[in-house]
Amino acid sequence: PAGSLRIISWNVQSFNGLSKSKAAKQQVRTDLALTIQKLNADVVCMQEFNHADNANPTANNIGLFADSFPYHCFSKDYRRNNHYHSGCIIFSKYPIIRSERIPFKTAESLIYADIVKGNDTLRIFTTHLQSYKFNQEDYEGMEKIKQQNEEALAASKGIIQKMLLAFRRRTAQAIIVKSKLNESPYPYLICGDFNDVPNSFTYFHIRENMQDAFLAKGFGIGRSFISLAPTLRIDYILTNRRFNIQQFDMVDEDLSDHIMLVSDVVLKK
Repeated sequence: PAGSLRIISWNVQSFNGLSKSKAAKQQVRTDLALTIQKLNADVVCMQEFNHADNANPTANNIGLFADSFPYHCFSKDYRRNNHYHSGCIIFSKYPIIRSERIPFKTAESLIYADIVKGNDTLRIFTTHLQSYKFNQEDYEGMEKIKQQNEEALAASKGIIQKMLLAFRRRTAQAIIVKSKLNESPYPYLICGDFNDVPNSFTYFHIRENMQDAFLAKGFGIGRSFISLAPTLRIDYILTNRRFNIQQFDMVDEDLSDHIMLVSDVVLKK
């Protein structure tokens, strides 16, 4: 509809895809870009995005989106060899007049972009909060816990320690996020991978009186992360009350361990 803004949020898992096949992995980045372009979004926020600005065209991931989205801001949280960067990115069809990166010590940053659409300026935030950093050994430990075998106790101690550390870090990050949302002079929304479920402190503290696009227009259990459990909703699009949420969808293209979120919002006049 006229005046609406279509926003996509997607943790793209470093363009690794879900297939073990090397050929399939090489195809992921272009498949992912085509999937996004087909949806005709205005703003695309991605977490675990990577890009290399050397001569290798197979690593120029910003280039995949540049024709459709001439404006972007990229957090570049992790760097390697001066060429390779990864982090959160915001792509926009509309001019970005200001952007800022608010770093976290142990996770991808919080970033925002002020975009100008017609006569309106909107502030778009995205972030990727602290993960549990579970490794293969931890996942095997979870299986032992499920089966309640003798090694379950040792496995559970390591997993619980990782969980407690991540909870503490996410709590601190959520407080930073909320303070930055409150500073916005413009209508704003935040999307991204919070790595926490809807009954958590992280979610409630950030959301407070904001609208959750899934609760407003979604349906079902809202599973957004598929690697660990069948019912984890840890990715969100939240808007302040200046917006009406018109539509929300979750698109599973089998290209990441997270499901893409798509929402249409319109500024109340």
